[in-house]
Amino acid sequence: MTEDYIRLGLRLGRHVEGLVDSYYGPSELKEEVDAEPLREPPALVADAERLLEELDGDDQRTRWCRAQLVGLQTVARKLTGEELSFGDEVERCYGVRPRRTSEAVLEATHAALDDALPGRGSLAERYQRWRESQVVPTEKLGPVLTDVAEELRARTADLFGLPEGESYELQLVTNEPWSAYNYYEGKLRSRIAVNTDVAIATNFVTELMAHELYAGHQTEHSWKEQLLYRERGQAEASILMIGTPESLIAEGIAELATEMVLDDEDAFAAEILGEHGIDYDADLARRVKAVRRPLARASDNAALMIYEDGATENEARVYMKRQALMSDRRATQAMKFIVDPMWRSYVTTYEDGYELCKTWVAGDTGRFKRLLTEQLTPADLA
Repeated sequence: MTEDYIRLGLRLGRHVEGLVDSYYGPSELKEEVDAEPLREPPALVADAERLLEELDGDDQRTRWCRAQLVGLQTVARKLTGEELSFGDEVERCYGVRPRRTSEAVLEATHAALDDALPGRGSLAERYQRWRESQVVPTEKLGPVLTDVAEELRARTADLFGLPEGESYELQLVTNEPWSAYNYYEGKLRSRIAVNTDVAIATNFVTELMAHELYAGHQTEHSWKEQLLYRERGQAEASILMIGTPESLIAEGIAELATEMVLDDEDAFAAEILGEHGIDYDADLARRVKAVRRPLARASDNAALMIYEDGATENEARVYMKRQALMSDRRATQAMKFIVDPMWRSYVTTYEDGYELCKTWVAGDTGRFKRLLTEQLTPADLA
């Protein structure tokens, strides 16, 4: 069954670029799928249904495979042109039904930020100025990110261990739509691409490296490759698929990573940035970050506005500018993600994954290590 699961994922990946986030399994399976005629979406729906029917039992591995297959079947159904409600699509793909954050919560966040942020101008202007005005100079970006990553790596190794031989490569790139991306290449290695077209704010460098590397994506992927694939021979672990619950868990781990390895993120950032001659107001950053988290939920609200309320794209973009305090550029970029037919549901994974993982871990390093090393589903955590 595991080889057929891999084939299903690889076949779907031929229809949707980027759907296969990583594959480091048997090369002959990929060569076989690449050489065959393109398998049409209705046949892929049937393949997923057959694999679901073949599953038997309720052990952890079977539950994980079942949840993954429901997500892949949903992707295949969308490829056939089937219309799914936004809520059903998100729940089937990622295991958590999307929910709205009340406007009262967002307004309370605005009030708290208004108290935290100094200076003149509207709240949105002051927040955007805090986010974007203090940046790491391009010529210092590589050394700063490397120093941050290496210190996070050491702390992650002390707390959770790291597989022997794991490694990463940091690349500075241009002409990409994102600020950074983790390409997990297998053999316990990640390639982290950071886009220098977008200035990296000083208040973001630690979060970025924790999310992409330690104790985020690189830590999870390398541990699961080592334990699940190499040592236990669970071939299904060798293909990482977007559109499935493992993506929500992965984003939850990455969003939680900073607070699991650092007691004071901003004191940590101030020390490393100071070594490179870059000023950083740790006290202000600490006050802002303590209250701003609910703003991230405005993007989920915007998606629900479009897909459940019938709002226009422009109405949702204006909403994000107002409630998430986004600049026009950031709101426009966020909207591209939300309205993409295949990727629209992914917007919910960051905050839903974070809240689910944070609640389940509850500060327990042992539980966080389980997230890094076991195939757990959202239902397991809930």
